[in-house]
Amino acid sequence: MTSTEASPNPLLNAQQEIHKAVQALNLEPAVAAVLSEPQIFLEVSFPVKMDDGSIRVFKGYRSQHNNSLGPYKGGIRFHPEVNADEVKALSIWMSLKCAVLGLPLGGGKGGVKCNPKELSPRELEELSRAYIRSISQIIGPEKDVPAPDVYTNPQIMAWMADEFSKINNYNTFGVITGKPLEIGGSAGRSEATGRGCVFTIREACAKLNLSLKNAKVAIQGFGNAGSVAAKLLHQLGAKIIAATDSSGGAYNPEGIDPGALIEFKKQTGSVKGTPGTTNITNEELFALDCDIIVPAALENVITDAIAEKIKAKIIAEAANGPTTPEADRILQERGVLVIPDILANAGGVTVSYFEWVQNLYGYYWTEEEVNNRLEEMMVRAFNNVYQMYSDKNVSMRQAAYMVAVSRIAKAMKIRGWL
Repeated sequence: MTSTEASPNPLLNAQQEIHKAVQALNLEPAVAAVLSEPQIFLEVSFPVKMDDGSIRVFKGYRSQHNNSLGPYKGGIRFHPEVNADEVKALSIWMSLKCAVLGLPLGGGKGGVKCNPKELSPRELEELSRAYIRSISQIIGPEKDVPAPDVYTNPQIMAWMADEFSKINNYNTFGVITGKPLEIGGSAGRSEATGRGCVFTIREACAKLNLSLKNAKVAIQGFGNAGSVAAKLLHQLGAKIIAATDSSGGAYNPEGIDPGALIEFKKQTGSVKGTPGTTNITNEELFALDCDIIVPAALENVITDAIAEKIKAKIIAEAANGPTTPEADRILQERGVLVIPDILANAGGVTVSYFEWVQNLYGYYWTEEEVNNRLEEMMVRAFNNVYQMYSDKNVSMRQAAYMVAVSRIAKAMKIRGWL
């Protein structure tokens, strides 16, 4: 979840969620106090030589939230709006996401305040390397393992891993995940977020006695996660009736072939206008008579007004923070099962964990092995959260936070931190 008008301070939002979980679990207040702030927060400034010969100074951050379960883990984003509170909040959510999945990792997050779209490839490489040099003392395979995030990609991760390896005078590919396959990336990583989301949808359908065969699905946000989820749900027999992206949407109540949507978007830049479909807006998509909605784009798109119109039985949050707190309360009251982001989109960090393990071993798995292990972990995590949801009569979101906070608190207690 990032900073927007609806959540002006994501750090306060994250802290409130932690306090709620601690109270619901009857844990000592010290747990909330420890988890409300990162253990280490580094702010750096570094110069980059631009193509015109001028020197420009950039500001970067790395937040290391909690490493009671294992090394810090979390993405690096390049974005003009990057700020300290956003990075701290995102590191808290990474701790919770890793704990929900039972990964032996803690939460971290990094960012550089910049507009990568204005940088040449050479300037982008210089920026990536300079940032890693600035934070190199606090990262490493046993300390903190970054990954791609907003406006960063496998190529940028490759430059960062190379720079860290140069600093250490030997190849240290395990310092970064989300790398190209040629230098230690993992098979199955590109589809992991969408695939993991589909595993949770399948499990939720089983709990609600809802057949996935011919279930009507609407996908809000047809980027990587949304398109992968659409393709895999279609393979399981679901009917994709609508999809939207930043330019518009496509709707056909009889169903749309996800392959046609992917191909049309590749050619035109949008799903809008896909042959055999009519145009649809995000607001119209959320109000459709369907069984499952997958918000897979921006945060805070499901507001209280939108929540009142939703007819779907399941919402699976492939995006981070797509539902406002007020909308979440309304959906719970209306009996809509929301699979929260820290569970639904945790497939990405899970396969990042697999990549880290493969780097440490120097032994690599097939895509089938990766997908099978991902399925096992996503199903187990879903069942743990659903059990908490049933036992404590709370929302699925609160249940996910409770599972996560409980695990982190136990680790801190055992280690003597509390």
